[in-house]
Amino acid sequence: MSPPTSDSDMNAVPDCQSCGACCASFRVDFAVQELLSEGGRVPDGLAAPITRHTCRLRGTDHQPPRCAALTGRVGERVACGIYEWRPSPCREFDAGGDACLRARLRHGLLQAQD
Repeated sequence: MSPPTSDSDMNAVPDCQSCGACCASFRVDFAVQELLSEGGRVPDGLAAPITRHTCRLRGTDHQPPRCAALTGRVGERVACGIYEWRPSPCREFDAGGDACLRARLRHGLLQAQD
């Protein structure tokens, strides 16, 4: 994916399937109630316990972070192996928002504004 060349490119919502920067930039913590074993939809094997009430998607606490459910190459072609079952922080992530732009910048998918 080439860097944006204008302000309008910076404001365009990115194609998440050719990006994936968010899945390789942030920790993803969520309520244990979202786990399959607790009546939710997130596969238990992809979560690590944090507290009695919170767990984290595996791989997102590594350095550098990369969600264990992410397949493909960031900035080229990616997919989420649990897209239909992803936890609420992933569902609520704002494509094209500030956190998205920070992740894209971190992975060299955007150029810093002067």
